[in-house]
Parts: sequence; structure tokens; C-alpha cells
Amino acid sequence: MSDDHLPVKPPDIVVMEKIYVIRGEKVMLDHDLAELYGIETKQLKRAVRRNIDRFPEDFMFELSSEEFNDLRSQFGTSSWGGARYLSMAFSEHGVLMLSSVLNSKRAIKVNIQIMRVYVHIREMILTHKDLLQQMDSLDKKVAKQDEKIALVFQYLKKFIDVQEKPKKRVGYKRKDEKE
Repeated sequence: MSDDHLPVKPPDIVVMEKIYVIRGEKVMLDHDLAELYGIETKQLKRAVRRNIDRFPEDFMFELSSEEFNDLRSQFGTSSWGGARYLSMAFSEHGVLMLSSVLNSKRAIKVNIQIMRVYVHIREMILTHKDLLQQMDSLDKKVAKQDEKIALVFQYLKKFIDVQEKPKKRVGYKRKDEKE
């Protein structure tokens, strides 16, 4: 079956779920990309290593053992199987570079979709940036109000305590009234 007849367009949500934030970068992992491209992970890694000059550190990096274990523990399963090598993480530019290394039509189509998802994420962040700033401002105002409300309750409790204590009567007392 040729690349043209393969189902190539996974839903955008599937692509979004495969984007992680590692070292402060939005990245995709080699095994997820290989799955999307319809190839084995070792094929993808081999192609990258043959063209390693195209993948500087800001395009692709290997996860440390700690990062790899942290990610694996987030999934709660050993669905990654017996991976012997640490995963490669590809930034947006690294994924774009993969389309020049993997020359199948499917890889090109999947890369175009991934680039569109990255653009969509960026647009969502920019669109909602103002909303996030307003929420942050509101949160700070509410925090200040909480302090003021707590102070009001503190004063009310003191006032109630004062009211509940019996007061000594002032003035003359009758014979039948004794302290």
C-alpha cells in the first residue's frame, strides 16, 4: 500500500495530547512522532542520527534518565515497553526539520498538520493572555478582600464577646439585689 492510501490525518486533539512541556519547551517525543508518521521509532531515530547536523539542541535533545522516568511515571504504565534508549524530544522547529529528513508523503502531511496545531496553540495563548492577566488581577483583589473580611469577623467576634459578658450594674442596689 502506498503512502497516499494511508489514513494520514489524526484528529488535532490527538496531536495536541502528544505535545509535552519539557525544559520549558513544547516538544513531541520520538515514539509519538513515529506513530503519527506510521514508522518504527528506530527508523525515525536512525534518520535523525544520519542527519544530526540538522538538529541543533534547540531543535532536538535527548531526555535525561530523570526526565524519561518522570514522563513514564505520569503515564502510570509501561506502555513504552522495554525502551533501551532515552527518548528524543523535538521542538516545533525540530518537527519541521523532520519533514526534510523523512521523505514520505505521509510524513509531510502529518508535519503540516502538526505545524497547524502549534500555530493554533500559539494563537490560543495570545488570545487568552489578556484574560489570564485579568484573572490574575482579580485574584489579587479577592485576596486583599479576604484579609479585610477576616478583620471584620475578628472585630465582630470581639463585639459579641463583650455583649455576652454580664455587666455590673451601676447605681444603688435594692436589698433583694446582691452580687
